[in-house]
Amino acid sequence: MADTATDPNELAGDLVARACKAGADAADALYFKSAALSHAQRLGEIEKLERAESTDLGLRVFVGQRQAIVSTTDHSPAAISELVERAVAMARVVPEDPHTGLAPPELAAGDFPDLDLIDAVEPSPEALIGLAREAEDAARAVKGITNSEGAEASWSRVDIALATSNGFSGAYGFTRHGVGVSVLAGEGTAMERDYDWASAVHAGDLRSAAEVGKEAGERTVKRLNPHKVQTAKLPIVYDRRVSGGMLGHLTSAISGAAVARGTSFLKDRLGKAVFPESITVIDEPHRARGLRSKPFDGEGVACEKRALIDKGVLTTWLLDMRSANQLGMTTTGHASRGTGGPPSPSATNLVMQPGRTNTKSLIGDIKEGLYVTELIGFGVNQVTGDYSRGAGGFWIQNGELTYPVSEVTIAGNLVEMFAKITAADDLEIRYGVDAPTLRIDGMTIAGS
Repeated sequence: MADTATDPNELAGDLVARACKAGADAADALYFKSAALSHAQRLGEIEKLERAESTDLGLRVFVGQRQAIVSTTDHSPAAISELVERAVAMARVVPEDPHTGLAPPELAAGDFPDLDLIDAVEPSPEALIGLAREAEDAARAVKGITNSEGAEASWSRVDIALATSNGFSGAYGFTRHGVGVSVLAGEGTAMERDYDWASAVHAGDLRSAAEVGKEAGERTVKRLNPHKVQTAKLPIVYDRRVSGGMLGHLTSAISGAAVARGTSFLKDRLGKAVFPESITVIDEPHRARGLRSKPFDGEGVACEKRALIDKGVLTTWLLDMRSANQLGMTTTGHASRGTGGPPSPSATNLVMQPGRTNTKSLIGDIKEGLYVTELIGFGVNQVTGDYSRGAGGFWIQNGELTYPVSEVTIAGNLVEMFAKITAADDLEIRYGVDAPTLRIDGMTIAGS
């Protein structure tokens, strides 16, 4: 076995060749190399400065329709030989799975687009300390801020290589830069907290630490002296900070694995209108410098830009090979995986396209309602679509945001919620899963 200085493609390819020589009918190998630097401070005092590095190899082997997966961080020749032997031995005795298998060669990615996912400059520890300090200082400078929960700054790089016995070989890497801060306002039992954070592939695209800190401080002060509200059925408006959660619920419901199990509330809605005609949702794996971009999926399959929702209509499931085989369909190139488990479907850069209404007009005719800036918990039933989450934000009265609101629960059913969504025109690409401000009428607000 080649040593760890060898090209990642060679490492993965050599592991696949060894598995086939040992008796596997087919195999693929995944290589992960990661490095991360993170810093945390509170009230200007350093609490953490850590660096972590790891290199992992994962091997998946097939003997007939039996599959086994093993992984290791030990790349010595003896460990690799043992890894291969164990994987093949396991695959000979596990139950058959008629749906598993490698992607056929004709679906493999060929040309890999340059997505500009690597920032070649690794920041120094001093640079991260400076970012976190700048963010926390800016937050604490906001009038009304009384304490800090701390600020963090981070950098990471991951390199990935995948090789399969049917001829695919590919590699790519990506970097992440991040900064965030959380602060407190008020005193005693009347304290409130809020936060802000930013993430980018390249340091030059990262929002300034001072902007992040100022935003965190201002958000926190606005939450002081919250009111409780009475239970009612009223419009809900989701701030951009939380509106992307609707896309998370959508992708969970259209995952091929959930559809194949029959555990999705959208399992019978393919090709039908799920949202209003004004709503389009795009999955874009090849966005340059995208936080969730990749040139190929976790099975080496070509991935491409898709409208998951096209003018309100659900156009596709998110499929990897196994779920595609279960449903009698073709993979959509949405396989995602790590070294220790099988692939599963997952979206990439998700965007709900903006509407034509500005935010002021979106809430302008609301006599009473809730503008949500924070969601708590995950009370969503993926089988029925029933939705219930803790929330905080601001009360809407006569089209204006008035006083802060806390300790409320908002509830509905995602089938009805999706059908009633109205999108504002204020989309910003920040998180990798992004939506504009969203309005949904007729939801239940459960208060005191």
